[in-house]
Amino acid sequence: MLEKKNETEKLKLRGQLKMYIQWPSIMAVLLIAMNVWVYIIDHRAGSLMGIFVLIYSLIALGLYFRSKTVLLKDLVEFAAQYGIVQNTLLKELTLPYAILMSDGKTIWMNDLFKELLGCKPRRDVPISKYIPELNRSIFPKELQDTVEMDVYFADREFKAELRQVSVEGFNNTGLLLQMPAEKEYFIAVHLQDVTDLNRYIKENEEQRLVAGLIYIDNYDEVINSVEEVRQSLLMALVDRKINQYIAKVDGIVKKMETDKYFIVLKKQYFKELEADKFSLLDDVKSVNIGNGIPATLSIGLGLSNDAYSQGYNYARVAIDLALARGGDQAVIKDSHGITYYGGKREQTSKNTRVKARVKAEALREFITLKDRIFVMGHKLTDADAFGAAIGICRAAASMEKKAYVVINEVSASLRPLYECFIKDSNYSEGLFLKSAQAIEMADENSMVVVVDTNRPKMTEREELLKKTKTIVVLDHHRQSSDNIENALLSYIEPYASSACEMVAEVLQYIVDDIKIPKIEASSMYAGIMIDTNNFVNHTGVRTFEAAAFLRRCGADITHVRKMFRDDMDSYRAKAEIISSAEVYHKKFAIARGTALKIESPTIIGAQAANELLDINNIKASFVLTEYNGRIYVSARSIDEVNVQIIMERLGGGGHMNASGAQFDHTDMNEAISSLMKVIDDMIKGGDI
Repeated sequence: MLEKKNETEKLKLRGQLKMYIQWPSIMAVLLIAMNVWVYIIDHRAGSLMGIFVLIYSLIALGLYFRSKTVLLKDLVEFAAQYGIVQNTLLKELTLPYAILMSDGKTIWMNDLFKELLGCKPRRDVPISKYIPELNRSIFPKELQDTVEMDVYFADREFKAELRQVSVEGFNNTGLLLQMPAEKEYFIAVHLQDVTDLNRYIKENEEQRLVAGLIYIDNYDEVINSVEEVRQSLLMALVDRKINQYIAKVDGIVKKMETDKYFIVLKKQYFKELEADKFSLLDDVKSVNIGNGIPATLSIGLGLSNDAYSQGYNYARVAIDLALARGGDQAVIKDSHGITYYGGKREQTSKNTRVKARVKAEALREFITLKDRIFVMGHKLTDADAFGAAIGICRAAASMEKKAYVVINEVSASLRPLYECFIKDSNYSEGLFLKSAQAIEMADENSMVVVVDTNRPKMTEREELLKKTKTIVVLDHHRQSSDNIENALLSYIEPYASSACEMVAEVLQYIVDDIKIPKIEASSMYAGIMIDTNNFVNHTGVRTFEAAAFLRRCGADITHVRKMFRDDMDSYRAKAEIISSAEVYHKKFAIARGTALKIESPTIIGAQAANELLDINNIKASFVLTEYNGRIYVSARSIDEVNVQIIMERLGGGGHMNASGAQFDHTDMNEAISSLMKVIDDMIKGGDI
């Protein structure tokens, strides 16, 4: 009893409550002071007041000691009741809540958490045994940290939040549990069931509309390939294919022009079209009523989470990109990037030169307005880029304008052609510039013409594109997503054999009866010859017409052939590459060129890739060569395999039949493994 009394006496009031209880005592002290002052003034009044002050003080002291005991008792009872209420509320909380040790073992959990687990978990077993996602590796490491994650359990989806709860000094409060000093904390975890919420979000997302455009990209050629009486039937069958395909996914088709359609469908059905890789592309090709050319489509779809107008703008960008890449493919653009489907068929070459004439007139206007013209191709300039650049310089010279060719490195294969200009007295020393010199000379009144590439990172110097607002692009490679976007004039024709072919056509419309010197005509002819592998690959009617035009201008075929002959070391290197070839999947030839003691291994690699196609049953060839700390891939095919989409998976690009890519390392085995993996994935996905 005495011990209990001593324990009670140790309890003390603190804070505002203590001050509130002591206020009568403080008033008593003030009254005593006032009583002394009154007594000094009037003894009788002071004596009388002293009696009342004494009575007040006794009452105040009595109430203080009695109230203190009662208050302490009531506070203890309230604390006990509050703890019970708090524990009951937490235990019956409509949110699964648990407290874990730092090792993941449970200390306590409320009823809903137990109900969620479907059993009462053992306290010596980590919570990760029941919910694998809640393991020690994701626990917060600091007190301020909060870990949020998605948890899937019992066919429900939960949003889990984990926090550290500090219990610093816990070891000093008792002897029931000893915790390491550095781990004086618990892990509080609560789960929020978001299954229904996520389902509603998903349903709302799937109900969003996707805008799209469908173009018949070879409409004129297909129509002209059938008799006039059958033309209406042919288009009716194509319309039927398109309408049936979109109607199958509850979409709407609106025909805007004879060869253009606008479509709208729900996002949930768009995923079905994406899953079957837009089989409409192949279905339309099956329409045949005697037309010598199958109809091909270009599809552009735009997805935007912000506004439907933005989705339509994305669709327009996508269809333009599909057409620029040669058609016969679907392009999907959203806020995350661009995805391609199809593109396995080479676009039919158009015999009309209307587009070439229009582009030539626009180029002539730009050249007239600008003082300095800089022409550059891609890194490691080849004969096609060089010849096209020389052709643009001739166009500028015909209008009495000065043009410069930006070239940083002259490869061994290009050097004979390059030296022809250096040794010719008719060409000034300033014709060729390094990129650093061009950047110093360029200003707002300059123009940059990019030939044989449409990717800024592939140009001789990307920084030069930022020095002027007037940029012109002439290229025969398929357009990619990272193309030069700020070009005022973009002339990209994937069906053209080479950039030199395109420039040769443009030159015929720049100035009437233009005179091209023999050395320049030979350079452009060499570009066509190299890119077509002596007019074997990727040639059309317009290719031979361009070559004939250059021959009339004096192109020396014999001289060109002599310039591009290989020396003995190069020939041996090519033979070494071909001898290393391995056949993959019985139709892909993969060869490597390492430690080649030649100046331009990439050129030899491209030549070896072309020769590997002469082997029976080889549908595509890939040659990997080391050069300047990188591995360059030359990919070639005849007609059955689109090597461009393979190279795009590796960060490269090019033509359907001639493409390339680069690896920023010299680990040949790793590079070949990456190439094989891409081929495997594309075969498995049905892309090749």
